[in-house]
Amino acid sequence: MYCNKLNRILLAAGILPAVCFFIPLHAVAQLRWMNVSKVYAPLPASVQVFKTTDSLDGKPFIAFYVKAKLKDKKLDFTADTTLGRRMTPLQFYEKNEKPLVVVNCTFFNFDKNQNLNMVIKEGKIVSYNVHTIALKGKDTLLYKHPLGSVLGIDKKRKADVAWVYADSTARYPYALQQPLVAKKDSSKIFSLQSLSNHALFWKKQTAIGGGPVLVQDGKIKITNEEELKFTGKAIHDKHPRTCMGYTADGYLIILAIQGRFPGVAEGATLEQQAKMLIDIGCVEALNLDGGGSSCMLVNGKETITPSGKSGERPVPAVFIISKKHSK
Repeated sequence: MYCNKLNRILLAAGILPAVCFFIPLHAVAQLRWMNVSKVYAPLPASVQVFKTTDSLDGKPFIAFYVKAKLKDKKLDFTADTTLGRRMTPLQFYEKNEKPLVVVNCTFFNFDKNQNLNMVIKEGKIVSYNVHTIALKGKDTLLYKHPLGSVLGIDKKRKADVAWVYADSTARYPYALQQPLVAKKDSSKIFSLQSLSNHALFWKKQTAIGGGPVLVQDGKIKITNEEELKFTGKAIHDKHPRTCMGYTADGYLIILAIQGRFPGVAEGATLEQQAKMLIDIGCVEALNLDGGGSSCMLVNGKETITPSGKSGERPVPAVFIISKKHSK
């Protein structure tokens, strides 16, 4: 309407009409984040909490992120997992002597309470990526073998996102820095021959898996098709989300997005959360389990409100930031 009015004025003045491009503000504007660390005090200066209630795509939106300095040697970045059972993030919080941050991470099997992604704790692999997916319909005798994405932190406190393979015969996983198209064959076992010559041992002190990768080299790069997660139109669905990345200046970013609350907080798509992570400063990032599992505690207090009717969903693994105990 404004453009039409402007053109009528210009024509009356003998000036050629203007060409107007309508770009919704919410499509280009960055979200405004408020530092709410005081709400979750006490926290060390190297750990901060931010919140936004800006609308997203014209819809109500709520999200939090934690920013933690990786090089702070007074912080411990670790993970915890269970065997054959699940616990709520609050139960993990109590079990782990009340750390600063507890957040859900891996996808899992409801029937067996089994992690479907890698977890490395204190340098040891305690959970493995599932590399074989049985096909259905006419392809019931065939399988696909994707590489799952993992975020890891090494002893020098440097973070990395990679596509990782490991089995119980190897002390360290193999990792690629570029996604691999899932191989389709009749074997129930992933073949190491599927890996390119660029796969290297990936020695990390802590790591948690999920997928797909959202950001690589500071740009949106969603590898949902390679990792066989949220394929097709599902990439555009809005849900509660949990994701993690790191910045070029050495900060770990954990983003939790509230969703499934119509008129209050409706969640985000994978593309929207990828853009958020880039705006925050991430150079690499990956998606983690979301939906009813999304939950992030800071000093035992919830940030986003979990979408399940019963509150926090029990999960088999969490990522943890804690203050190192003095020896």
